[in-house]
Amino acid sequence: MATRTYTASRLQTVGDDVMVVTWAGLLQSSSDDGNAFTSPGWADRSVQVTGTLGVGGSVRIEGSNDGTNYAPLTDPQGNALDITTLKIETVTELCAYIRPRITAGDGTTNLNVILLARR
Repeated sequence: MATRTYTASRLQTVGDDVMVVTWAGLLQSSSDDGNAFTSPGWADRSVQVTGTLGVGGSVRIEGSNDGTNYAPLTDPQGNALDITTLKIETVTELCAYIRPRITAGDGTTNLNVILLARR
């Protein structure tokens, strides 16, 4: 397993403090996860998954309040964020840390997870 670091940049918007965090090149062949982004001050969040899912590709969006024990986060309908299609989803829970983790796929699975966070 490889832990991928993220890149982060602020969007310049009027009246909002907005951050874009990107984990790139998450692979199933090594069951990658992402280095956790510290997120307690960013109450509004959504994630977008792009790239190649491969056969059965899935990425789980996880959160933690202690930085050690992670659990799946959910969308507003209470569904775990186990994302199996290329799409954007809202993240419901507010937690200290957030990260993506590849949970399934094949040798062609190569995903990017983009988190948009607003204060």
